[in-house]
Amino acid sequence: MMKRMKLNLSADEVLATTRSVRKRLDFDRPVERSVVEECIELAMQAPTGSTRQGWHCIVVEDEAKKKRLQEIYSQNFEIYANFPGRDYPTGDSRAERQDAVRDSAFYLADNFHRAPLLMIPAIEGRLDNLPSFMTASAWGSLLPAVWSFMLALRERGMGSAWTTIHLMNDGEKEAADLLGIPFDAVSQGGLFPIAYTIGTDFKPAKREPLANVLHWDKW
Repeated sequence: MMKRMKLNLSADEVLATTRSVRKRLDFDRPVERSVVEECIELAMQAPTGSTRQGWHCIVVEDEAKKKRLQEIYSQNFEIYANFPGRDYPTGDSRAERQDAVRDSAFYLADNFHRAPLLMIPAIEGRLDNLPSFMTASAWGSLLPAVWSFMLALRERGMGSAWTTIHLMNDGEKEAADLLGIPFDAVSQGGLFPIAYTIGTDFKPAKREPLANVLHWDKW
């Protein structure tokens, strides 16, 4: 039995180097159920509103279901890819990365089904057309756990990518029907490939200067 790998990164290293991974997902290396369960158990230590713990994780390893999820994602991605992109000023770090991000996004759309596992996180309740207080509260009870899951993957030499495109149009309903998710009572939060990464040497990403986003006392 292969020994479970842990990178023994510090908390700061994990926080600074956990990336959305697309082209460096190892599609040929199997992922053990036990390591995913371990990461989900850690993720369930995240905050949850009123201690409700209304989260659910649907992990997909069936090849036919993975392929169908890829098709749903890819159909929506074709639409999304034609949306007008945001214009950034010259010298903006986000502009410098646009072509690379776009290329890796196309790659993932074509290869989603090759990931050993796919995961859909979900939260109890339908959140369509609700006041912002209610949607913020609900997503605030799911998304911290999802991020904790990605951090736990990183510490174990694994990676994922945070995607939501399969939710466009009728995609969420199609995924719900495929996986038996009660659509009228549960909202999906994304679609995540799960795989070991090709190499583990991830670095902090380029971000805008703190002065551009930090506000003290007023905007």
